[in-house]
Amino acid sequence: MTNPEALAIHGGTPVKTAPFGTGMRFGEEELNELGEALNQNTLFYHFGHKVKQFLADFNGMYGVKYSVATSSGTAAIHVALGAAGVTVGDEVITSPITDTGTVIGILYQNAIPVFADLDPGTYNMTPESIEARITPRTKAIVAVHLAGNPCDMDPIMEIARKHNLKVVEDCAQAYLTEYKGRLVGTIGDYGCFSTNDFKHISTGDGGIVTINSGDEADYQITHAFADKNYHRFGNVVQRDITGLAPNYRMTELQGAVGIAQLKKLPWICERRTAYGDRITEGISGIPGIRPHKVEEGNRCTYWFYMLRVNEAELGCTREQFCKALEAEGIPNRAGYIPKVVYLQPMFQNKSAYRGSQFPFNLSDGVSYAGGACPEAESILETAVQIPLNEFYTERDIEDIVSAIRKVASHYRSV
Repeated sequence: MTNPEALAIHGGTPVKTAPFGTGMRFGEEELNELGEALNQNTLFYHFGHKVKQFLADFNGMYGVKYSVATSSGTAAIHVALGAAGVTVGDEVITSPITDTGTVIGILYQNAIPVFADLDPGTYNMTPESIEARITPRTKAIVAVHLAGNPCDMDPIMEIARKHNLKVVEDCAQAYLTEYKGRLVGTIGDYGCFSTNDFKHISTGDGGIVTINSGDEADYQITHAFADKNYHRFGNVVQRDITGLAPNYRMTELQGAVGIAQLKKLPWICERRTAYGDRITEGISGIPGIRPHKVEEGNRCTYWFYMLRVNEAELGCTREQFCKALEAEGIPNRAGYIPKVVYLQPMFQNKSAYRGSQFPFNLSDGVSYAGGACPEAESILETAVQIPLNEFYTERDIEDIVSAIRKVASHYRSV
């Protein structure tokens, strides 16, 4: 007979033997909207009604006056930076633990990414580290709300206003995330969202930029920057190009799916918040385990759950912990990205464009050496990521908690 208390990796009974709950993200609602989009006999956003409706619904949910649709979340960040006036040789401060999509727009504007260190529990940039990175060349801050956990926005905005900087919020993983009762994406100058297939809601690919000034001129600049600097408002189309801008337009098919997806968003986020908070409650106080920290008064919508392990206190390596947890039936992976962004080849080689070191060669003061953000590097060396899904059941969440407790208890007793 197997010992149910023994780790599954040692022949014991796994905590989780039943499959995780699943569900369909798309259904009749999306099909109906797509049918209406096709019946318009145009899939171009300016002539059709679906992208416009999608944005109107989003604006109503977020309480903003203006937003612009884009072809991806990466495009959304680029559009915001372009609208903010980020240009050649400027410096933009952002997080070293993020998707490459956060820095692509900085480099396409021929600006230079600068990385601030992170809080060890929330995994977001600390205001102190941001301020320490500011130079006369700093133009903007891109605040990444990693995994749906809000950055500390009040001091970040205070720093930005003090130094006359623009703030772009990267909300790709942070739908309906709240910072002190305010929705992230509405606090900075611009909020950037992603609707690719790996986010809370999906249109296949797509993005949104909120223009939080409420200023029509700012909106028109942002709107034009997503569409080759063409000005399409009402029946007037102005093609007198005043500056370089990309083509990042959303199609009517994406907008149609977005309308249906947006209706599901409150339920999706409610479930993810409840599930992530329950995991934290269930694993708090375990020696050697640091839960995903959400500051009091904030709401995290957990695109994933990421805890940290203290190997010395836990009595095993992170690799051993991950393998044992996997054997208990709980999928996981070490860390989030393999290395902090500045240790990846593009930054180590200072080569954004093939055969060139531009724009990195415009600045002698920005370094991408190991140890530049020690806390961020430590997070990736000790973090364990556990996927969450709104279709999970409460039993699934209890199994995750039980498995973590079982594995941690075993190694502490060895």
